Amino acid sequence: MTPFTEKVIAIIRDIPEGKVMTYGQIAAQAGSARAARQVVRILHAMSQKHKLPWHRVVNAQGKIAIQDEEARFKQMLYLSSEGVDVDERGFIDLVAYQHQPGQDSLD
Repeated sequence: MTPFTEKVIAIIRDIPEGKVMTYGQIAAQAGSARAARQVVRILHAMSQKHKLPWHRVVNAQGKIAIQDEEARFKQMLYLSSEGVDVDERGFIDLVAYQHQPGQDSLD
């Protein structure tokens, strides 16, 4: 496993309940700001194996990016159960719910 992949996994694991991070934000935190698509691949390949809270990762607009209807619904359900408001289009208010490592009051 590459150091970047290890960092991405650690960052995703540390997203607190009730918060979200974007793919690009995770990539930047892991040391490669332009590697958002790599974060997508890591999530897809390793979420189950590493028990990652995959549902807490959204795109740069704060939108659920999953196209599969069942998985999209599951992500909305998981986030809602953690207290994250998700609108009917799958958008989350990043100002209210985006995790900022080292800056959140929960850190």
